[in-house]
Amino acid sequence: MGNCTQYSKGGDNQIREIIHAARTSVFFIDEAQKVTWKDIGEVSEIEKFAESMDAEVTYLQLSSQFRCNGSDGYVEWLESTLGIKDFEGAYFSEKDYDFQMFDDPTKLYEKIREKNIPDNKSRMLAGYCWNWISKGDPKKFDIEFPEFKFKANWNLESRGSAWIIDAESIEDIGCIHTSQGLELDYVGVIIGSDFAIKDGKLVTNPDGRASTDVSLNGFKKESKEDPEKAAKKADEIIRNTYRTLMTRGMKGCYVYCTDTKVAQYFRDRLEQRKA
Repeated sequence: MGNCTQYSKGGDNQIREIIHAARTSVFFIDEAQKVTWKDIGEVSEIEKFAESMDAEVTYLQLSSQFRCNGSDGYVEWLESTLGIKDFEGAYFSEKDYDFQMFDDPTKLYEKIREKNIPDNKSRMLAGYCWNWISKGDPKKFDIEFPEFKFKANWNLESRGSAWIIDAESIEDIGCIHTSQGLELDYVGVIIGSDFAIKDGKLVTNPDGRASTDVSLNGFKKESKEDPEKAAKKADEIIRNTYRTLMTRGMKGCYVYCTDTKVAQYFRDRLEQRKA
């Protein structure tokens, strides 16, 4: 399994319950999939509960997953670029994986619509940096870029659980809450104001997240108790969010950044990859 989420409406800790209920429990752990404040599932948590129940722990390493056309190079490059892990000299060829940067979100959307025509397996996603205002007023748009004549809405209620298969859902933009665990052929990703560039480095900005996003619920409270710990946790969640969004496409990922400096950072990393 991926990251375990604590029950928000009663129940015990999910890790504890799984270990207690089964003779043998198998956990597939990817700590870079933690994308909300309440997500749990660290190896240390599993070790703690296993020890409390006298359960034996065996460790195995999954060396590779068939994600992003099987291009481990792309995943390594992405994680290095996002500052999640350091892979020196991470490389992937254009033949292995189709990654492109766009200066215009409208052109990006047009490309995703084009890729979606054959088999309905391409979608638009975005970091949750825009409030869900259409929930209260369906006539309004959630994500707008007037200079590009771009208007779109979140998919949070428009298609329900059928968003990934509904032929009309190409009209919506998905977020981390509706796309984690899904696979597409091509994905278009809009990177919002929760990323910025400082002293040439990619940094996170929790204030760039929308107020209607629950991913960072608990950040402000924990910031008062332990600012350093809270900042580190928020930083991890934001980076993991984009890592997840940008690995939904099996064949390709196309990106538009609202911050031109962030866009240039990605382009520079691409050039370094080609060098």
